[in-house]
Order: sequence, then structure tokens, then C-alpha cells
Amino acid sequence: MALIIGTFLVLGCIYFWTLFLADIRHHWHSVNQPGKWITAGIGFIANFLDSLGIGSFAVATLGLKMTRSLKNDRLLPGTLNVSCTAAVLLEATLFAKTIKVDRLTLISMVLAAVIGASIGSRIIARFNERHIRIIMGIALLATAGLMTLQITGVMATLGQGNTATGLTGGRLLLGIGGNFILGALMTAGIGLYAPCMALTYLLGLTPACAFPIMMTSCALLQPVASREFIKNEDYDRKASFWIALGAIPGVIIAVTLFKNLNTRLLTWLVIGILIYTAGMMLYRGIRPAPSH
Repeated sequence: MALIIGTFLVLGCIYFWTLFLADIRHHWHSVNQPGKWITAGIGFIANFLDSLGIGSFAVATLGLKMTRSLKNDRLLPGTLNVSCTAAVLLEATLFAKTIKVDRLTLISMVLAAVIGASIGSRIIARFNERHIRIIMGIALLATAGLMTLQITGVMATLGQGNTATGLTGGRLLLGIGGNFILGALMTAGIGLYAPCMALTYLLGLTPACAFPIMMTSCALLQPVASREFIKNEDYDRKASFWIALGAIPGVIIAVTLFKNLNTRLLTWLVIGILIYTAGMMLYRGIRPAPSH
């Protein structure tokens, strides 16, 4: 099973980079601009922390907002999905051997997430900047809430006593439906890791099953979502390219050297900044447009 998933991950990686670099090559003049190394640093930090379980979308959003590396908030969902695809594919490939879940459960839930992402990315592309700010504000608050549940141990409590390594019947249908929705929401900037973990725990799966489902879902849905954002030019090329470039060493260093790093204090700091950033996004999205 690990070999099959690993093969799909490699194919997904080849597909993504072929598509992404073809677009970057035609617009290199807008990618090779001042501030690129700052953006690469955002990619390194965000995906270093993602490999340690904190998540990349929230941290990348904070970095882009704090450094003003993204001029148009409407492009934020596409930029997050495209820029973090390479790192997630790499993470999933490195962790492919940890798969300990029933084949039908894994494959059906992953496919549901991929289909959800394909539909979700097309819907998100239609929203204007004001709508995106509201969506991202809600997404950041939801992320902060889920991170709080994780760090306080509430999430882990959900999985205590679970013994199932696969789903059948109604629970399998709930898992498929739930992951379909999470795949669609990920294209709006809501990270899939924490909600997918909660979903698997609530359905009775062991904690060991949560990781391969959420990791493989993210790794295979993001190339699909990225295709829509790239095709429709609904992403920031400069930010996405340099974040993706900085992400690769971030993942490798985190996985090989810092797997057991205590990130509790840093996670609380990220949660606090997330809430502040969410408030600013919602304020800018909800306030009336200035009259001319």
C-alpha cells in the first residue's frame, strides 16, 4: 500500500512541477523581483513548522501579511495552495511508510478530498477581494480554534480508546462526505490537517490512521487545486515560487533534525497572531467600501 501511495505522490510531484514551472518560465520577469529572499524565508519557516505539526497555511499567511509580500488579498487562497504543494508532496513521500490504515478507507477518503478540492478551487476563483478577506478571516479563526484544541489536548482525547483501522457502512460514507467538504474548504485557506484529524477520531479510527489520511489527502488534492489556480492566474507567481523554493530545505531540516522539537510556546504565539490577523481581515472585508 505504501508503494502504491508513494508512486501516486511521485507522479503528483512531477505533474505539479511541470505545470508550475511552465507558468513561471513564461512570467519570470515578474517572479525575479526584489524581496524574493524574504518570501523564500517565509516558505522555509512555514513549512519547517508544518513538518513539526503546526501547519503551513496559517504561518505563510502571517508572513505574507507582516512583510506585505502579497499586494492583492484575492490571490491569497491560490497562493497558499500553489506555494505549499511541493512541500506537502515531499512530506507525504518521506512519511509514506507510516501508512497503517485500511485501503478502502484511505483511498475513498483521499479521492473525496481531491474531488472536493477540484470543485472548491473553481468556486473560490469567482470571489472578489472583499469576499476573500471575509473567507480568510473566518478560516484563520477556525484554524486558531483547531490549533487550540490540539495544543490543549482536547483533540487527542477524541482519539483515546479508538481501535478501528478502517471504516464501513454509514461511518465510511460520513468519512467520505466529511473529507470532500474539507478538501473544498482547503482551497479557501482552511488547512486540512486538524479538521481531518478530528473527523477520523470522531469516526472511531485510531490516531495512527489520522496521519496517513490527512497527509495523503493534502498531498494529492493540492496539485489538483493548484492546476485551477494556475490556469486561471488566481495566484501570486512571485510569492508562490519563492515560498515553494524555501519550503524544500525547511521540510528536510525539520524531518531529519528537529522531529522532537517542543513547539508549544511557538504554537500559542501563532494562535495569538492568527486571531489578530483574522480580526484585521474581517474588518477590512466587512467595513463599507469608501465612497467616491
